[in-house]
Amino acid sequence: MSGIRVPQSLVLALAAAIASSGVLKPAYAADARAGERFAQENCSRCHAIGRAGGSPLANAPPLRTIARKYKLQDLEEGLAEGIVTGHNIMPEFTLTPPQIDDLLAYLRRLKAR
Repeated sequence: MSGIRVPQSLVLALAAAIASSGVLKPAYAADARAGERFAQENCSRCHAIGRAGGSPLANAPPLRTIARKYKLQDLEEGLAEGIVTGHNIMPEFTLTPPQIDDLLAYLRRLKAR
């Protein structure tokens, strides 16, 4: 049986292109504790980040409310592209894929309780 011989350099180039394209997303175990730390460092100035209590800024909904109100997979894109709100108080955040996974894991934990 004869097959097509593909040069090794072509195989390596194709593998590198696929790997860098994001098509094959490496496995990452989301860490809800890291997500909570991110929320504490970046969100708690305005939002309540725990299971109870009000937000320091009255107009900022608690993260637990956001977790229940929106589909978390819908938030993923906004977190990657930079969430922009209808007011100018909230800074624009652009998170890395692991930070997004961690924050969403934390929001899932808030939603479940």
